[in-house]
Amino acid sequence: MKLPESIRLLAAEPSDADRLAELRAEALFESLNQLGRYSEQGVRERFHRSFDPAFTRIIETDGEFAGCIALKPAENGYLLEHFYLRQETRGGGVGAEVLGRVLAEAASADPAAAVRLNVLHGSAARRLYERFGFKTESEDEIDVFMILHPETKA
Repeated sequence: MKLPESIRLLAAEPSDADRLAELRAEALFESLNQLGRYSEQGVRERFHRSFDPAFTRIIETDGEFAGCIALKPAENGYLLEHFYLRQETRGGGVGAEVLGRVLAEAASADPAAAVRLNVLHGSAARRLYERFGFKTESEDEIDVFMILHPETKA
């Protein structure tokens, strides 16, 4: 799969919440099932509780909805969350392109800020984050909490 001709990051709207919650359910289904933690209702409710359109971007590839990503101001930096791609978009470089853009924006806005995220144990996304320099800060039975320190940002 080759990189799409255009990858756009657009501002999310409050009306995007339901479709993004569905995307989250699709994207996390396999990993949460492997951990014995998938809940049809819970996976969507958790998204709705933390969704903030002011900090969320819709990802479009060649004019089609492809996913979302959020970067929220947090204590001592930023929190990267809700980074989900549709199944047919994964594995072709879109995730790396989007992550690179968002991290560059964060570094431009505040070069001293760290970026934190959590990823499920067993998720393929962890390899992407590690390629960008994220390191494990801590973990529990479900999540791996990672950090990208300012001096290691790409």
